[in-house]
Amino acid sequence: MASRPPLVLTVAGSDSGGGAGIQADLKTMLALGVHGMSVLTAVTAQNSLGVQGAWELPEEAVRAQYRAVVDDIGVQAVKTGMLASAGLVETVAELLASTGAPVVVDPVGVSKHGDPLLAASAFDAVRDRLLPTATVATPNLDEVAQLTGLVVEDETGMRRAADAILAYGPRWALIKGGHLAGDAVDLLTDGTVEHWLRAPRHDNRHTHGTGCTLASAVASGLAKGLDVPAAVGEAKAYVTGAIAAGFSLGGGIGPVDHGWSFRR
Repeated sequence: MASRPPLVLTVAGSDSGGGAGIQADLKTMLALGVHGMSVLTAVTAQNSLGVQGAWELPEEAVRAQYRAVVDDIGVQAVKTGMLASAGLVETVAELLASTGAPVVVDPVGVSKHGDPLLAASAFDAVRDRLLPTATVATPNLDEVAQLTGLVVEDETGMRRAADAILAYGPRWALIKGGHLAGDAVDLLTDGTVEHWLRAPRHDNRHTHGTGCTLASAVASGLAKGLDVPAAVGEAKAYVTGAIAAGFSLGGGIGPVDHGWSFRR
């Protein structure tokens, strides 16, 4: 009998176009050699052009899915994505606090196309309830602005952003600088040590799902027993390859290629 792979749970919304959300998370987990499981928080009608509609699930449905997986199968890492509302954020934060596994929080606020995926009333719950449960928080610069009010324009600003995010309680902050000019640079820090992760910027507009993919890759590394810097380094390399291989889909922004490593 084959040995069981590490177990990773994603708590996120569905992307009907398959490029982000639960679909991206599970593809990433498969590519990185872990068993992916899911708790669905919301359903979106979504394609390469944007989000046409979103419907959150009841809190009791989210709680039941989570307990069904964790109480029977167990988890070695959890990743959170789209949580939609303050009620769902608080429900998920309560569940995470009692789980005892590493947690990667991707504080999803808007889609790649700029469509809101988190109610404005939920940001306090993200700051006060969700971020304190995180082993690693992975905001992009738009999410940094939503959560802290800081507008980041350079690497010095990324340091300030990391300090502001860490003040809410995560053990590590991974500030994603993909929206800045130049190389794709991210900053990982726990407030005492800094790791700057740099990769060449690929001239490819098809980058839908990068945030979900990176957070899921970090969670996969943690489930495999890597420490945070090693898990983030592996995740950065995987996402860089996926961006380089991103492909056209529909009439808008296509997805990164989660299976790029299988086709090298």
